[in-house]
Amino acid sequence: MKKFMALLLAAAMMLTMAACGGDSGSDGTKVSVFWYDESDVYLSSVRTALNGELDKLEGVTYDNQYAANNQSTQLDQIKTAIANGTNIVVVNQVTSGSEDTAKDILAAAGEIPVIFFNRAIGTDGSELPVLNENATACFIGTDAPEAGHMQGQMIGDYLVANYDTVDVNGDGVISYAMMKGDEANIEAIYRTQYGVEDANAVLTAAGKPALQYFDASNPDCYQVDQGGAWSAAAAKEYMDTNFVTYNEDNGNMIELVICNNDGMAEGVIASLQEKGYNKEGAHVVPVFGVDATDNAKALIADGAMAGTVKQDAEGMAAAIAQTISGIAGGKSPADALAALSDDRFTIAADCATKLYVAYAPYTGE
Repeated sequence: MKKFMALLLAAAMMLTMAACGGDSGSDGTKVSVFWYDESDVYLSSVRTALNGELDKLEGVTYDNQYAANNQSTQLDQIKTAIANGTNIVVVNQVTSGSEDTAKDILAAAGEIPVIFFNRAIGTDGSELPVLNENATACFIGTDAPEAGHMQGQMIGDYLVANYDTVDVNGDGVISYAMMKGDEANIEAIYRTQYGVEDANAVLTAAGKPALQYFDASNPDCYQVDQGGAWSAAAAKEYMDTNFVTYNEDNGNMIELVICNNDGMAEGVIASLQEKGYNKEGAHVVPVFGVDATDNAKALIADGAMAGTVKQDAEGMAAAIAQTISGIAGGKSPADALAALSDDRFTIAADCATKLYVAYAPYTGE
């Protein structure tokens, strides 16, 4: 009897271990998606689209987890999901641009495939060793400088066509403000740099003076969301404060606002509208963003916003979901990316496990 009970206990333990291991053959594929924060407007669009795509995948179950912009929280969430038997880890890394954080995540994952997305895991090529040395990892995002270049070109073209209207101070120079989403984020860094540099290239080629930052006492030439949340609230607060000193009555009005994303552009426009600008029949201070969110499209349609750069939420979601499907079907991350067939996607020239989703300018449909 004792021998029979021992055999029964051993069998029960084996069944329990198999269940905890998340055997994709019997239980399907378990996917855990980790988001740096729940409130990001663009990522909310990605999440909605990704949920829809994952719902279509047979044998795939998934959950979404949010780190409230705390990297320690996210790493703990990942470790817990792995302990609970997840088969694929999909990470929107909190600490953007940190290859050390990516290494910590990969170490926790072990042999479990990891799809990093949207937020860069390194800067200036520092992510390449992380990806090239880990066959279980890949990155799906955007070519970081592209949005800045595209936004700068758009701004330059707009100003050349509307220079005298924009120059409300009448001094022949366009005074601008820059709203930066995050101090260390590589996307924010490049958008801040090229949004101005490329606009200036267009202006000077047309015989116009370069843009002039509105506050000569600020050597950074930008105002950054100190929480790194790219938030409308931070941008509105900055603009409300700016208006106290820099306004039309004082002859030093901010005549152009460049924003790293559409959320910050919304905050700027809310501030402008409270002062009577950017409404029907009133002077419009051109505001530019990035993402082409639904709210931004509505503001552009209403004439309250000048333009944005489309960061393709649906394309991002499709690329992630198709990669998950490929990995679930037995492909390596590199082979899963290589199998994607869509003109929105490009494999990076320097890394077979890094995929870019294309940007596009948007000034209205």
